[in-house]
Amino acid sequence: MNGLAGQVAVVTGGAGGLGSASARRLSVEGCRVVVVDIDGDAASKVAGALPGEAIGVAADVAVEADVERYLREAVAAFGRVDLHHLNAGIPGSPDALPDLDADGFDRVMAVNVRGVFLGLRGAFRLYRSAGSAGNVALTASIASLRGSADLIAYQTSKHAVLGLLHGAAMYGGPLGIRVNAVAPGIVPTDLFSASGRDDMVRRAASAPLRRAGTPDEIASVVAFLLSEESSYMTGETVSVDGGSAIVSTVRRSGGAGAWDFAALDRETYSEADSG
Repeated sequence: MNGLAGQVAVVTGGAGGLGSASARRLSVEGCRVVVVDIDGDAASKVAGALPGEAIGVAADVAVEADVERYLREAVAAFGRVDLHHLNAGIPGSPDALPDLDADGFDRVMAVNVRGVFLGLRGAFRLYRSAGSAGNVALTASIASLRGSADLIAYQTSKHAVLGLLHGAAMYGGPLGIRVNAVAPGIVPTDLFSASGRDDMVRRAASAPLRRAGTPDEIASVVAFLLSEESSYMTGETVSVDGGSAIVSTVRRSGGAGAWDFAALDRETYSEADSG
Protein backbone atom coordinates (compact mmCIF):
# COMPACT_ATOMS: atom_id res chain seq x y z
CA MET A 1 0.00 0.00 0.00
CA ASN A 2 1.27 3.48 -0.85
CA GLY A 3 2.99 5.36 1.95
CA LEU A 4 3.85 2.52 4.33
CA ALA A 5 7.32 1.40 3.24
CA GLY A 6 10.01 2.94 5.41
CA GLN A 7 7.59 4.29 8.02
CA VAL A 8 7.89 3.65 11.75
CA ALA A 9 4.75 2.21 13.33
CA VAL A 10 3.78 1.64 16.96
CA VAL A 11 1.22 -1.09 17.67
CA THR A 12 -0.17 -1.32 21.21
CA GLY A 13 -1.60 -4.57 22.45
CA GLY A 14 0.82 -5.95 19.91
CA ALA A 15 1.15 -9.40 21.40
CA GLY A 16 -2.57 -10.15 21.15
CA GLY A 17 -4.51 -11.59 18.25
CA LEU A 18 -5.43 -8.36 16.48
CA GLY A 19 -2.27 -6.50 17.47
CA SER A 20 0.15 -9.18 16.32
CA ALA A 21 -1.67 -9.45 12.99
CA SER A 22 -1.45 -5.67 12.57
CA ALA A 23 2.25 -5.68 13.42
CA ARG A 24 2.88 -8.48 10.94
CA ARG A 25 0.95 -6.78 8.12
CA LEU A 26 2.69 -3.44 8.67
CA SER A 27 6.07 -5.19 8.72
CA VAL A 28 5.28 -6.99 5.47
CA GLU A 29 4.38 -3.60 3.98
CA GLY A 30 7.86 -2.33 4.84
CA CYS A 31 7.30 -0.57 8.17
CA ARG A 32 9.70 -0.70 11.08
CA VAL A 33 7.48 -1.79 13.96
CA VAL A 34 7.42 -1.14 17.69
CA VAL A 35 5.38 -3.89 19.35
CA VAL A 36 4.01 -2.65 22.68
CA ASP A 37 2.32 -4.96 25.17
CA ILE A 38 1.93 -5.30 28.92
CA ASP A 39 3.60 -8.69 28.46
CA GLY A 40 7.11 -7.65 27.44
CA ASP A 41 8.31 -11.18 26.66
CA ALA A 42 5.37 -11.75 24.34
CA ALA A 43 5.96 -8.37 22.67
CA SER A 44 9.60 -9.25 22.05
CA LYS A 45 8.60 -12.66 20.68
CA VAL A 46 6.19 -11.08 18.19
CA ALA A 47 8.80 -8.48 17.20
CA GLY A 48 11.43 -11.16 16.69
CA ALA A 49 9.16 -13.09 14.32
CA LEU A 50 8.46 -10.12 12.02
CA PRO A 51 10.14 -10.01 8.60
CA GLY A 52 11.42 -6.46 9.04
CA GLU A 53 13.10 -4.39 11.74
CA ALA A 54 11.15 -4.43 14.99
CA ILE A 55 11.48 -4.10 18.73
CA GLY A 56 9.27 -5.20 21.60
CA VAL A 57 8.50 -2.92 24.55
CA ALA A 58 6.76 -3.78 27.81
CA ALA A 59 4.24 -1.10 28.80
CA ASP A 60 0.87 -0.64 30.45
CA VAL A 61 -0.97 1.77 28.15
CA ALA A 62 -3.03 3.08 31.08
CA VAL A 63 0.11 4.36 32.85
CA GLU A 64 1.30 7.78 31.71
CA ALA A 65 4.98 7.06 32.37
CA ASP A 66 4.79 3.80 30.41
CA VAL A 67 3.30 5.52 27.36
CA GLU A 68 6.02 8.16 27.46
CA ARG A 69 8.63 5.41 27.79
CA TYR A 70 7.42 3.30 24.85
CA LEU A 71 7.48 6.41 22.67
CA ARG A 72 11.01 7.28 23.86
CA GLU A 73 12.18 3.75 23.10
CA ALA A 74 10.59 3.90 19.66
CA VAL A 75 12.36 7.17 18.84
CA ALA A 76 15.63 5.88 20.28
CA ALA A 77 15.45 2.79 18.09
CA PHE A 78 14.18 4.30 14.85
CA GLY A 79 14.49 8.09 15.11
CA ARG A 80 10.79 8.92 14.88
CA VAL A 81 7.28 7.49 14.88
CA ASP A 82 5.03 8.02 11.86
CA LEU A 83 2.12 5.67 12.45
CA HIS A 84 0.22 4.57 15.54
CA HIS A 85 -2.21 1.67 15.88
CA LEU A 86 -3.74 2.17 19.33
CA ASN A 87 -5.17 -1.28 19.73
CA ALA A 88 -4.67 -2.40 23.36
CA GLY A 89 -7.87 -3.33 25.14
CA ILE A 90 -9.41 -5.70 27.67
CA PRO A 91 -12.96 -7.13 27.71
CA GLY A 92 -13.87 -6.83 31.36
CA SER A 93 -16.44 -8.90 33.16
CA PRO A 94 -19.49 -10.47 31.45
CA ASP A 95 -21.44 -10.18 34.72
CA ALA A 96 -24.92 -8.67 34.74
CA LEU A 97 -25.17 -4.94 35.40
CA PRO A 98 -26.26 -5.22 39.07
CA ASP A 99 -23.31 -7.51 39.80
CA LEU A 100 -20.50 -5.54 38.17
CA ASP A 101 -17.55 -4.58 40.32
CA ALA A 102 -16.65 -0.88 40.20
CA ASP A 103 -12.91 -1.56 40.31
CA GLY A 104 -13.23 -3.90 37.34
CA PHE A 105 -15.22 -1.28 35.46
CA ASP A 106 -12.55 1.32 36.20
CA ARG A 107 -9.78 -0.97 34.94
CA VAL A 108 -11.54 -1.46 31.60
CA MET A 109 -11.97 2.29 31.25
CA ALA A 110 -8.33 2.83 32.20
CA VAL A 111 -6.98 0.53 29.49
CA ASN A 112 -9.56 1.03 26.76
CA VAL A 113 -10.19 4.78 27.13
CA ARG A 114 -7.37 6.35 29.15
CA GLY A 115 -4.90 4.19 27.19
CA VAL A 116 -6.23 5.51 23.88
CA PHE A 117 -6.22 9.09 25.20
CA LEU A 118 -2.62 8.80 26.37
CA GLY A 119 -1.60 7.18 23.09
CA LEU A 120 -3.28 9.91 21.04
CA ARG A 121 -1.79 12.66 23.18
CA GLY A 122 1.64 11.08 22.89
CA ALA A 123 1.34 10.77 19.12
CA PHE A 124 0.27 14.40 18.74
CA ARG A 125 3.08 15.58 21.02
CA LEU A 126 5.62 13.67 18.95
CA TYR A 127 4.27 15.11 15.71
CA ARG A 128 4.38 18.62 17.16
CA SER A 129 7.93 18.34 18.47
CA ALA A 130 9.12 16.86 15.17
CA GLY A 131 7.21 19.36 13.05
CA SER A 132 5.71 16.42 11.16
CA ALA A 133 2.40 14.72 10.52
CA GLY A 134 1.29 11.11 10.51
CA ASN A 135 -1.62 8.73 10.72
CA VAL A 136 -3.34 7.06 13.67
CA ALA A 137 -5.69 4.07 13.68
CA LEU A 138 -7.79 3.16 16.71
CA THR A 139 -9.36 -0.20 17.42
CA ALA A 140 -13.04 0.46 18.06
CA SER A 141 -15.61 -2.35 17.93
CA ILE A 142 -19.07 -3.33 16.84
CA ALA A 143 -19.69 -2.59 20.53
CA SER A 144 -18.95 1.08 19.70
CA LEU A 145 -22.02 1.13 17.47
CA ARG A 146 -24.56 -1.20 19.09
CA GLY A 147 -25.87 -2.16 22.52
CA SER A 148 -26.03 -5.36 24.53
CA ALA A 149 -26.84 -6.41 28.08
CA ASP A 150 -23.43 -7.93 28.75
CA LEU A 151 -19.84 -6.68 28.70
CA ILE A 152 -21.19 -3.33 29.88
CA ALA A 153 -17.79 -1.86 30.76
CA TYR A 154 -16.31 -2.91 27.41
CA GLN A 155 -19.26 -1.52 25.49
CA THR A 156 -19.07 1.79 27.37
CA SER A 157 -15.35 2.08 26.72
CA LYS A 158 -15.72 1.41 23.01
CA HIS A 159 -18.39 4.09 22.71
CA ALA A 160 -15.92 6.45 24.38
CA VAL A 161 -13.23 5.55 21.84
CA LEU A 162 -15.40 7.14 19.14
CA GLY A 163 -15.51 10.38 21.14
CA LEU A 164 -11.72 10.41 21.23
CA LEU A 165 -11.65 9.56 17.52
CA HIS A 166 -13.84 12.49 16.53
CA GLY A 167 -12.03 15.00 18.73
CA ALA A 168 -8.58 13.90 17.56
CA ALA A 169 -9.61 13.90 13.91
CA MET A 170 -11.00 17.42 14.22
CA TYR A 171 -7.84 18.69 15.91
CA GLY A 172 -5.48 16.82 13.61
CA GLY A 173 -7.10 17.57 10.29
CA PRO A 174 -5.69 21.09 9.78
CA LEU A 175 -2.27 19.75 10.82
CA GLY A 176 -2.32 16.98 8.23
CA ILE A 177 -2.77 14.28 10.87
CA ARG A 178 -5.45 11.72 10.08
CA VAL A 179 -7.19 9.59 12.71
CA ASN A 180 -9.53 6.74 11.80
CA ALA A 181 -10.87 3.61 13.49
CA VAL A 182 -11.60 0.03 12.61
CA ALA A 183 -14.66 -1.59 14.22
CA PRO A 184 -14.25 -5.38 14.22
CA GLY A 185 -17.21 -7.66 14.63
CA ILE A 186 -16.77 -11.21 15.88
CA VAL A 187 -13.13 -12.20 15.52
CA PRO A 188 -12.20 -15.12 17.78
CA THR A 189 -9.04 -14.27 19.74
CA ASP A 190 -7.75 -15.01 23.22
CA LEU A 191 -9.12 -11.64 24.37
CA PHE A 192 -12.69 -12.86 24.39
CA SER A 193 -12.14 -16.55 25.02
CA ALA A 194 -10.70 -15.43 28.37
CA SER A 195 -13.96 -13.62 29.14
CA GLY A 196 -15.97 -16.82 29.07
CA ARG A 197 -17.48 -16.24 25.63
CA ASP A 198 -16.93 -19.62 23.94
CA ASP A 199 -19.76 -19.40 21.40
CA MET A 200 -18.28 -16.79 19.07
CA VAL A 201 -18.29 -18.91 15.93
CA ARG A 202 -21.94 -19.85 16.41
CA ARG A 203 -22.96 -16.23 17.02
CA ALA A 204 -20.97 -15.06 14.01
CA ALA A 205 -23.24 -17.19 11.80
CA SER A 206 -25.92 -14.50 12.27
CA ALA A 207 -23.85 -12.06 10.17
CA PRO A 208 -24.70 -11.77 6.46
CA LEU A 209 -21.37 -13.44 5.60
CA ARG A 210 -22.32 -16.27 8.00
CA ARG A 211 -18.86 -16.57 9.56
CA ALA A 212 -16.43 -15.04 12.00
CA GLY A 213 -13.61 -12.80 10.84
CA THR A 214 -9.87 -13.32 11.16
CA PRO A 215 -7.18 -11.06 12.66
CA ASP A 216 -5.55 -10.76 9.23
CA GLU A 217 -8.80 -9.37 7.78
CA ILE A 218 -8.80 -6.65 10.44
CA ALA A 219 -5.09 -5.96 9.93
CA SER A 220 -5.61 -5.33 6.22
CA VAL A 221 -8.06 -2.53 7.00
CA VAL A 222 -5.71 -1.06 9.63
CA ALA A 223 -2.93 -1.00 7.05
CA PHE A 224 -5.26 0.72 4.58
CA LEU A 225 -6.23 3.38 7.13
CA LEU A 226 -2.58 4.06 7.99
CA SER A 227 -1.52 4.19 4.35
CA GLU A 228 -1.89 6.95 1.79
CA GLU A 229 -4.53 4.84 0.06
CA SER A 230 -6.98 6.41 2.53
CA SER A 231 -5.58 9.94 2.17
CA TYR A 232 -9.00 11.67 2.10
CA MET A 233 -10.40 9.85 5.12
CA THR A 234 -10.35 11.06 8.70
CA GLY A 235 -12.68 10.63 11.66
CA GLU A 236 -14.18 7.52 10.07
CA THR A 237 -15.10 4.24 11.72
CA VAL A 238 -14.87 1.34 9.28
CA SER A 239 -16.93 -1.71 10.24
CA VAL A 240 -15.22 -5.02 9.48
CA ASP A 241 -17.86 -7.37 10.80
CA GLY A 242 -19.21 -9.57 8.03
CA GLY A 243 -22.12 -7.16 7.66
CA SER A 244 -23.37 -7.50 11.26
CA ALA A 245 -23.82 -3.74 11.74
CA ILE A 246 -26.38 -3.51 8.91
CA VAL A 247 -28.70 -6.26 10.14
CA SER A 248 -32.28 -5.43 11.06
CA THR A 249 -32.96 -8.06 13.71
CA VAL A 250 -36.73 -7.52 13.61
CA ARG A 251 -36.94 -8.78 10.02
CA ARG A 252 -37.08 -12.48 9.22
CA SER A 253 -33.93 -12.23 7.08
CA GLY A 254 -32.18 -10.67 10.06
CA GLY A 255 -32.97 -13.57 12.35
CA ALA A 256 -36.32 -12.55 13.84
CA GLY A 257 -37.88 -15.67 15.28
CA ALA A 258 -34.65 -17.63 15.06
CA TRP A 259 -33.89 -17.27 18.75
CA ASP A 260 -35.90 -18.56 21.69
CA PHE A 261 -35.93 -15.30 23.60
CA ALA A 262 -37.86 -16.70 26.56
CA ALA A 263 -35.08 -19.23 27.05
CA LEU A 264 -32.46 -16.55 26.45
CA ASP A 265 -34.02 -14.30 29.07
CA ARG A 266 -34.26 -17.17 31.56
CA GLU A 267 -30.57 -17.91 31.06
CA THR A 268 -29.52 -14.24 31.27
CA TYR A 269 -31.42 -13.37 34.39
CA SER A 270 -30.97 -16.69 36.18
CA GLU A 271 -27.21 -16.16 35.80
CA ALA A 272 -27.63 -12.71 37.28
CA ASP A 273 -29.70 -14.08 40.19
CA SER A 274 -27.19 -16.83 40.90
CA GLY A 275 -24.36 -14.27 40.85
